[in-house]
Amino acid sequence: MRIGAQTYTIREFTQTQTDFAQSMEKLAGIGYQTVQLSAIGSFQAEWIRDICDQHGLQIVLTHTDPDRILNQTEAVIAEHDILGCDYIGIGIMPERYRSADGVKQFVRDFHQPAQAIRGASKLLMYHNHAMEWERVSPGETMLDVLLQGLPSDLMGITLDGYWVQAAGADVCDTIRKLSDRVHCFHAKDMTVKGFEQRMAVVGEGNLPFQKILKLLHELGVCKYLLVEQDTCYGEDPFDCLKRSYEYLIGEGYA
Repeated sequence: MRIGAQTYTIREFTQTQTDFAQSMEKLAGIGYQTVQLSAIGSFQAEWIRDICDQHGLQIVLTHTDPDRILNQTEAVIAEHDILGCDYIGIGIMPERYRSADGVKQFVRDFHQPAQAIRGASKLLMYHNHAMEWERVSPGETMLDVLLQGLPSDLMGITLDGYWVQAAGADVCDTIRKLSDRVHCFHAKDMTVKGFEQRMAVVGEGNLPFQKILKLLHELGVCKYLLVEQDTCYGEDPFDCLKRSYEYLIGEGYA
């Protein structure tokens, strides 16, 4: 597995060309060699690729507007060809699909785009939050509907361990259940302050990361550990990314 940085963590520093270029330089300086692009400014794909290439950063995953994936599938694929990126990600289920009937409609709507993406030798990737564990019928969650409707050759899962834990599910059990789909794993930890759950630097919270990393390694499907910390609570997000990187390197992942 290779360690990458999720740019959502530094979204305040990726909205202009100057800031984006400087931020990629900082990530490379920490030691990152891969990135996931999310919540960045509106830049041409050729320019993004050039900047990332200059700093030795491989673009391995994006979070792309789901409506563009749905309605501009071929353009999205072409952009990812330019980026050199094989994983086209949905960062969150659009609100209109967040119901028992809605999730079934999501499956119907995205089946054809997913097929086109597969035909281009890429894979649609779905990033979870906690909502996917909502029960839409007795014994069936939204996640179950997604998995039944979109098989692993059409949709992978960018598994976010923090949100699995927040949903009350077991992270390692979920990894085993989704083992053939988890090509990317969002690495962020969970800590608590009083009664508040908080996102934390990897290794500085309460998630069993040694067990998680060992299991991902043993299963052999996950290619990228992508460090993400949506909220840094006043800390420098680059410092948070650095500490997470150092923890993962210390555990033997590079």
